[in-house]
Amino acid sequence: MNYSRLVAVSLFATILLSSCAKRLTYFTQNLYEDNNWSQSELKRIQFYLSKDIELYRTMSGGSSTIQDGKIKLEDKRKVDQILIKKGTPGTFVFSPKENRYAVSFDNSGAYLMFGPGKKTNGRYVLRAKEWRSRGQGGIITYGEEEYYTGTENAYAALMVDLKKARKTSVNTKTASGSKVN
Repeated sequence: MNYSRLVAVSLFATILLSSCAKRLTYFTQNLYEDNNWSQSELKRIQFYLSKDIELYRTMSGGSSTIQDGKIKLEDKRKVDQILIKKGTPGTFVFSPKENRYAVSFDNSGAYLMFGPGKKTNGRYVLRAKEWRSRGQGGIITYGEEEYYTGTENAYAALMVDLKKARKTSVNTKTASGSKVN
């Protein structure tokens, strides 16, 4: 096989493979408003996560014993951690109010809340029950439990595979001309 044919085949393969790849874009309030999707339509959209989200909660347990007049404490801690990786597919579950979407990233029934952010150009970003001050993170409800997350997760956003199909309708009229009588 000569060099020019090899280059042509490689170029064709690259174009073919890149046309099949996902083209993820941020899901924004403008995108939603432009398309005015219903909740049943939102359930058919495959969402993806823009960055990793880490949730954690600490459960303390322990016991004490009294022996020879001394108190002995045994402190046991258990940390429950959930990691949702960048690119994880998610599905729309419901919308509890306008501009809030519950999105599930597994089959447990647990979900995270997303909504458009003022500082993110309308991107649907992670919503917390409470964001604490001074970079201390936030409290997230996931399933039946409350978890903590770092402030870096405040900008984790929903993304969608947006294949833009342009439909242009052209109405052509040919003038027949106008003659003077």
